[in-house]
Amino acid sequence: MTLERRHLATETGNRAFRILEENLIFVSLLAIVAFFGVISESFLSLTTLSTLFNQLPALTVVSIGMTLVLISGGIDLSVGSVVALSAGVIGVGISLFGLPLPLAACLGILAGALAGLANGGLGAYLRLPIFIVTLGMLEVARGLAYLVTDSQTVYIGAKIQAFAIPWGGSGVSASILVALTLVVAFEFLLRSTIFGRQIVAVGSNESAAETSGIDPRRIRCTVLVISGLLAGLGGLMNAAYLGSADPNAGIGLELSAIAAAVIGGTSLMGGRGSVIGAFVGVLIVSVLQIGLAQIGITEPTKRVITGAVIILAVILDRWRAP
Repeated sequence: MTLERRHLATETGNRAFRILEENLIFVSLLAIVAFFGVISESFLSLTTLSTLFNQLPALTVVSIGMTLVLISGGIDLSVGSVVALSAGVIGVGISLFGLPLPLAACLGILAGALAGLANGGLGAYLRLPIFIVTLGMLEVARGLAYLVTDSQTVYIGAKIQAFAIPWGGSGVSASILVALTLVVAFEFLLRSTIFGRQIVAVGSNESAAETSGIDPRRIRCTVLVISGLLAGLGGLMNAAYLGSADPNAGIGLELSAIAAAVIGGTSLMGGRGSVIGAFVGVLIVSVLQIGLAQIGITEPTKRVITGAVIILAVILDRWRAP
């Protein structure tokens, strides 16, 4: 009986540990919310919720693209700069050339897709190190953003802000609805389509995937184009939130996207990840940033804490690795 009880206790403990591990990101999110709710009287308020909804869309769509790239075994360091480039194209198109908003938005998103295509062509088909390729594109896209805007913030105005303004004081805008729709759509793509399974296969074992008839170059190029396109959409969302195109927008956004993806269970080694998990990671990163700002943490200290979160995310990734 004693041995049976010990065995039962061990099984119960292991089961509880697995449940905790599987729900760690949700527990972490609740713990962060509870922490800031206790030390800041204004944290649990509609104002904070509104701020969160305003910040979520751009980081969410960029993190979706980053998640797909990471699962395929790559990385995209250019997304923050591509956000600025896309916003710059949209802002200049509307303010300087008088283009209608839909056309300017399409051009901005197209600029992001072209940046992703350049990353994919060089990284996947020429087999250059994707880390170096996207690091180079980070500088190229940022430089182009400065050139397009003449290094000035381009005012766009209410015409574009309608995309980010909450409806009827609900706190819900078109931007956040688009972002949430894309989370669901790309989670479905990843879990329930042949293309999604091919992404996982390439990231898990490229040689085995190639032997089974999958072209790893096509998969990796495609996910980088998707990442660029979503970063372009992030530029539209950023411009809508600000009402202007800022060439300095998106600095460090790639790090937040990587942190969100890894916190959400995506492996830096490829082959494993979840878009839904990445979205929870986005919530954790955003809530942390808002909470730190509300309790008066200075910007340099916030950067230190954000960097520590990224390092912790990498440690968690190694801990989860089989």
